Order: sequence, then structure tokens, then C-alpha cells
Amino acid sequence: MKHGVYVSQKGTSVGTPVVAECGIPVFVGTAPVQSAASPAKVGTPVLCTSWDEAVDKLGYSDNWKSYTLCEGMHSHFLLYGCQPAIFLNVLDCEKMTTSQEAADLSVADHRIKLPIEALNNDDLVVKEAGGEGSTYAKGTDYDTYYDGEALVIELIEEGSAYSAPTLNVGYKKVDLTAVTAATVASGMQGIDLCMTMFGVVPDLICAPGWSHKAEVAAVMATKAAGINGMFPAKALIDIGCGDDGAKTYDAAISGKAALNAVDADQIVCWPMERLGDKVFHASTQLAGRMALVDADNGGIPYESPSNKTIQCDSLCLEDGTEVLLTLDQANILNANGIVTGLNFMGGFKCWGNYTACYPTNTDVKDYYIPISRMFGWVTTSLIKTFWDRLDKPMNRRLIDSIIDTANIWLSGLVGSGYLLGARVEFNEEENPLSDLMAGIIKVHIYMTPPSPAQEIDFVVEYDASYVASALQA
Repeated sequence: MKHGVYVSQKGTSVGTPVVAECGIPVFVGTAPVQSAASPAKVGTPVLCTSWDEAVDKLGYSDNWKSYTLCEGMHSHFLLYGCQPAIFLNVLDCEKMTTSQEAADLSVADHRIKLPIEALNNDDLVVKEAGGEGSTYAKGTDYDTYYDGEALVIELIEEGSAYSAPTLNVGYKKVDLTAVTAATVASGMQGIDLCMTMFGVVPDLICAPGWSHKAEVAAVMATKAAGINGMFPAKALIDIGCGDDGAKTYDAAISGKAALNAVDADQIVCWPMERLGDKVFHASTQLAGRMALVDADNGGIPYESPSNKTIQCDSLCLEDGTEVLLTLDQANILNANGIVTGLNFMGGFKCWGNYTACYPTNTDVKDYYIPISRMFGWVTTSLIKTFWDRLDKPMNRRLIDSIIDTANIWLSGLVGSGYLLGARVEFNEEENPLSDLMAGIIKVHIYMTPPSPAQEIDFVVEYDASYVASALQA
């Protein structure tokens, strides 16, 4: 028996959407993890929110041709100030090794500097000059540490080798030649671990120094079509501009065809970009530029990266040869689905609104970068929002809750200008009785993101009537 006033609470029928993150790149390639303080596990993605964290987990080298992830670290954290970024190293420092034959090395200031490829492990052997004498002990006669581009052997003052002018050193080192396009392509499978490990799904897939290889580009496109089989992303791909690559803008068009880069999930770039003495793949800087544009728009990818400043002082080929593009030449690249750079007004800008499927595919939701990304972002947000509704009793209340939640969220995007219009419908013809009995619900979403204002035309005409009104009484 109860006596009094009682109040209970009921769960809100309209849920709060789980909005997907965007502008998060995953860089796949090689890093000098042998020099890292807290080395990341090979083949496993690493989420980093700062330069220091990335260096701690991956190490760093200015030799970007050998250690391709370092280019992504430098660009994303230092040039564009964006975070987070995910890195996936495929260089196995335990298996991909080779022996360096012992040799006499000169000691300078009680130190010997080995290349950063040298492994600081038990295979490092330090002996008297000639290699015939006694073996010196680590911790007693010398210490080792990585510094910049070197593994340093520092002689201890109290040790037996402190005054030696020459020492015999043998060691193992990482074998960078063991990393091939197939290695990188296979390593792409590790991207699926991002959701499991971090609860984050990257939407930009990058492989600087490797994406110009058809084998890698194809796997990038496949993975971008659906991370974990469901989350869409964009593969940022470079057309090679090295010895065997495209050295002119018209050759770049042929290079795109040779890559078979014709997918809406791919964004193709040419050429490379130089800043000072550093040369970047255009895809690397595009990832930073896109992330910055997204961040400026509240994390919503509705704006194109085109005509936004990039961090370079010239366009170039792989060997550093400068590439000069006119507006007409840049537009020809764009017309063939290639994003480039242009120094025309206000410094160097990213130039191009089209995904790789253009001009073959003329579906606006596929060929425009911001519209295609908006469809991907909405898709990921819907999956994350309604995942907890799976396996609940399928009744009208559940269906109405899904429709109302999605409608309210999309209406908010319309009100903020991120969509021109949107609505959610549960159409009877799309939900036959057989599907409903099988537990299948189909909710139809209509949405229109704004297109980029790619062309603005003014018509200027001489109007003689102003002469009369101005000069005649």
C-alpha cells in the first residue's frame, strides 16, 4: 500500500546523435621505431595528439624517403597544427634486419655515431681495434642512446675503452629494403583496429611515398570504401613524379589513368610541394589542409579544401625540380579529377574540388569532394548513433524513435547551413512485410549538401542610358 505523491522518470524517446569525427588521417608506412622511447607495435595503429607523443612512440628522422610516416608527423602536427592523427608502422625491427659486418671506427670526443638504422640490442658488439681483443661491456665501458639521426656509443670515463682512438663495432640494422608495396598494402588491414582500440574511425587514408604505386592505391581505395566493412573514408593518392613518373601536367593525366584511380573514394594529387628544404607529397599536406578546414567548421566536412592556403613555397617534382602551373593548366588537371596546387592570388593554394571518379562519374554526390565527404560523415554518424538500437524489439515506437532522432539532427544541420535540406522517411514500398518479419527496417534519408561555388560569372554590359541621364538636361 502506498500513501503520498510519487514521481518516476521515463527515458527520452528521441536520442542524442553520436556525431562522427572527421578530418582524422591514418598514415601507413615506415617509422624509425628502433629509436623511439616507447616504440609502437608493428602493424598496430597508434593514435597521437601531439608531435612529442608521435616522436615518443614512433621515433623521428628527416630521411622521409626511408621513414615515410615522419613526413606525415611533420606536416600534420608542425605545419597544420591538427590533431589527432593515427600512424600505422609496417617496419618490423625484429624480423626485417640485416647484419653490419664488424669494422674499425674512429672515436671522436669519446663517442662513435652509428646510423639511425643500427639496432640498440645485444647484437651490438664493441671490441678493441682489429676485433681480436676483449669485448667491452655495455653499462661498464660504454652506454648507447639515439640522438637525431644516429645511434651514439658513448664511452664511460671509468671504463676500459675511454681513451681508445678506434674501436671495432659490429651490429644489426633494420633492413628497409624488406618493406615493399605489398608490405604496405597488407598493412592497410590494421586500419580496422582503430575503432576497436580508440573508438575512432579515420576518414582520410594516406600512404606518402607509397600511394603512387598501383598496388597500394588499389588497396587504399578498397579500404576507403568501408573501414570495418561499413565506415566510408577517402584515400588520398599521389601520382608519381619521380624518375618514372609524371613530370608535366599532361603526363599527370596519363599517370592517373595508369594508376586506375577512378573511384569516388579516392582523391588524386599531383605534383609534390616544397617548403624550404623539405619536399612533401601533396596528399600529405592535403590531409592537414582538409583537417584544418573541417576544424574551422565545427568538425563538419561540408567545405572544400580548394582555394585554401597550403604550406609550401613552390610546387616540384620528386627531385626538387620546380613545377610552374598556369591557371589554365591547373584547371585542366582539375577537369581530369586531379587536385593540384596553384600560386595565383594570395600565395599557394590547394586547387581542385573533384574526387578521382571525375569526369567519368557525373553523380554530384560522388564527384564533389565536400558533398561526397558529407555523405560519408552522415553515414558514419548514423551508424554510431543507432548501433545501440540493434536487436531491440522491432515495433512502431522503435521506428518512430529512429525517424525522430534522425530528423531532429538533420534539421539542425540544415538550420546551421551545413545542408540545404534534409528529411527522413519510412516508406511502405521500401519495407515489405517479408523484410519486417525478418527484422529488417529501411529508413530513407534525403539530403543535399551545398556544392562548392566553383564558378562565379559576372556579365558586364555598357548601358547607354546612363550617358543620357548623366549628361543631358
